[in-house]
Amino acid sequence: MTSHKVASEAQQTLAVDASRLTIRRAKDQDLMALSEILADSFHSQQGLWRLVYPIWRLGIYEDLRNRLRGNSPHYACFVALNPDASGDSADGLLVGTVEIALRSPPSWQPQGHHYPYISNLAVRRCCRRRGVAGQLLLACERQSLAWGFPHLYLHVLDSNDQARQLYLKMGYQLHHLEPSYSLWRRHPQRLLLRKRLNTGTPG
Repeated sequence: MTSHKVASEAQQTLAVDASRLTIRRAKDQDLMALSEILADSFHSQQGLWRLVYPIWRLGIYEDLRNRLRGNSPHYACFVALNPDASGDSADGLLVGTVEIALRSPPSWQPQGHHYPYISNLAVRRCCRRRGVAGQLLLACERQSLAWGFPHLYLHVLDSNDQARQLYLKMGYQLHHLEPSYSLWRRHPQRLLLRKRLNTGTPG
């Protein structure tokens, strides 16, 4: 997949039935599509930034490949595939991804325990606001419970209104507000959100 193809998708939308998505663990053959979706989601291709975009994408590819091959018992990368669209694999078009792993306690909670943390939630541009992210988050909830953890955590910037609304809808609540350290201008603050998962038991 080329950067030109991804850029053109910004002008298109693709019909996605979230109930029909296939959610599975990522495989090595998904790496090219995953690195493109992640790079396009988190890095600009405008102006001079397009010159370094291939370097960002390559770095994402290598980092993700190392994580996939790390064989950590408490790491998972999930992908969402649309079976109604041809694309990256026999399962259909790869339309989104998310990672979950155990993290060490934050510095402000030195006596805390490891906790499951969601990162790198990204959806192909032409498939956003179609329920893909919600299905990926549900996969992380199932994985967290399988590891024996009844809470799940993630960060979001306070300026990212769409993401905040999604997480609120999914049941996440503010757990910790991380301060901004800039003295000259206000930077978006990082909000640590937490969700208590339904374990099927009272309390």
